[in-house]
Amino acid sequence: MRYQIVTLGCPKNTTDSDRIARTLEQQGHRAVQQRADADLVILNTCGFIDDAREESRQAAEILGAERSANQQVIVTGCWSQIEREQVIEIDGIDATFGIEAWNQIADHAGTVEAERDIPETSLSIGPSAYLKISDGCARPCTFCNIPGIKGRQFRSVEPDALVQEARHLVARGAREVVLVAQDSTAYGAEWGDANGLARLIERLAGESGAEWLRLMYAYPGFVTPSLVEVMSQTPQVCNYLDIPLQHGSTSVLRRMKRPHNMGMVRGTLDRLRTAMPDIAIRTTFIVGFPGETDDEFAELLDFAAEAEFDRAGAFMYSPQEGTPAAHMSEQIPEDVKQARHEELMLLLADISASKNERQIGRELQLLVESEPGQTTEDGEPVIAGRTYREAAEVDGLVFALGEANPGEILNVEIADSLGHDLWAEVIA
Repeated sequence: MRYQIVTLGCPKNTTDSDRIARTLEQQGHRAVQQRADADLVILNTCGFIDDAREESRQAAEILGAERSANQQVIVTGCWSQIEREQVIEIDGIDATFGIEAWNQIADHAGTVEAERDIPETSLSIGPSAYLKISDGCARPCTFCNIPGIKGRQFRSVEPDALVQEARHLVARGAREVVLVAQDSTAYGAEWGDANGLARLIERLAGESGAEWLRLMYAYPGFVTPSLVEVMSQTPQVCNYLDIPLQHGSTSVLRRMKRPHNMGMVRGTLDRLRTAMPDIAIRTTFIVGFPGETDDEFAELLDFAAEAEFDRAGAFMYSPQEGTPAAHMSEQIPEDVKQARHEELMLLLADISASKNERQIGRELQLLVESEPGQTTEDGEPVIAGRTYREAAEVDGLVFALGEANPGEILNVEIADSLGHDLWAEVIA
């Protein structure tokens, strides 16, 4: 059977889609590039927030409406997990599956029984590849429905399997391996190993062959001294860390049931920057959480200005069914949330641009991502890629004149800031 997978959502969904693909391919099915050539179309959905669910709904409706007479369309993933009844009502949808349903999807496709214990990783190898090290979330955040979707227990993948899979990624051409999870700092928690993530990084650095290792989604308060030490002393580890903080006001963080000791947060940032003075730190904020006052929002602005995160994103709060925050009083009006979001994003953009300007004159390594043949408006060949300071899909790019193939690592000097992106010159 010929199949095509359409993936929505975050990098963790990408790893799930790739596991579906590898399960299908082990059973003799093959992927096709053109949807019209597919016997089976699989939509892997996101259900994290309202906008994600609406995007998933629209995609399912389009696939159902455009399917050919002999084509099947199935829906899987987070949205299908939490709103199955709504999914199956869409015209043209043949079946629905929840999360981690690769075996059931393989059975639906008519496969024969075979070994299916496949680590979760990226199938389509490029310069970067994702490696999901664990799943599930036991954190009590009042705004988030991920524990209800993914499960409230941490499920860490055994280190041996992750090392083997990382080697596989490198053998297929990945230069960078990106470690992802719902909460990467909880790796090994169910085994009682507080330093599980640090130990895993040491093994991957020593045994995988990856030239870059990047860590995403660290939970505040669990960036341990051993993790900071391993990051700072391991050459393959990018001096980059994503720590979603969600707010800068103690009282709002308490209502969110997030770590609210701002002294601890500031101490973590100080430790990271002391150990790695050139570290790029990314975070995420939520504005308009129920009860957020003008003073609490001002605290967030003050904290963001003080902390000077290299990269930051912001979202307007939206109530999620089944979460405590959805039933809190004092829901913030949409126009107020919109105004606060715009004000915060302007501040964060200014900080990021200032941080980029400080990179001018630095010599860095550039991991090329663009395909050959790209040109400027003047017809000059141009390449695009990322340094250690930019994570794939969420941060900006670095551009330079020249020719190179995807996966090459070049030495460049940063010549100019383009706001969100950078311009560089290749060093011969």
